[in-house]
Amino acid sequence: MAATKRAAESTLYHLSPKGFWKKFREVAAVNPEISSGLPLPSLNRYPPPGSRPEKYSTPATKASDIAQNPYWKRDVRRAYPQLSVVTQSELSALLIEHSTAPAVAAPSEGEKSDVPAAKKELALSDAIAAITSTAKVYSESRLPPALPVSHRRWVPQSIPRSSSMTSTSYFPMLLYR
Repeated sequence: MAATKRAAESTLYHLSPKGFWKKFREVAAVNPEISSGLPLPSLNRYPPPGSRPEKYSTPATKASDIAQNPYWKRDVRRAYPQLSVVTQSELSALLIEHSTAPAVAAPSEGEKSDVPAAKKELALSDAIAAITSTAKVYSESRLPPALPVSHRRWVPQSIPRSSSMTSTSYFPMLLYR
């Protein structure tokens, strides 16, 4: 039994030309058996769009309630970034807290305190003085953070004069690399 080549029917689900254009297609097309690519409207989508009797209604949400959705909440053009404020006392507490490595003590059975002890407020200048007095913050080996730049900074390097120039020859220009 020989294997037969099965192919999809080209005109089964697609429109095919009629009359003059059918004859023209048979003459001019490279492969007149190929599908036109235009689906039959009655077979392509069933039920066809727009044939259902009921109408679509948007479900009610919070956004559809005009009383609870004022314009100023929806206006994204005026959604400016909000400022955050850190007071000097909060900043000094953060500086003191993070200036040393955290030491974790072993749990003891005698005292059980889940509430941290209240910290006294310290002026920012006093906090900075306390941190810098215990350890030198920046040194030659530990420099402060620098801004990232995409190019290296140019450091001028003097280029030695060529051998053809003697010390008595007149060449007022100094060369740098």
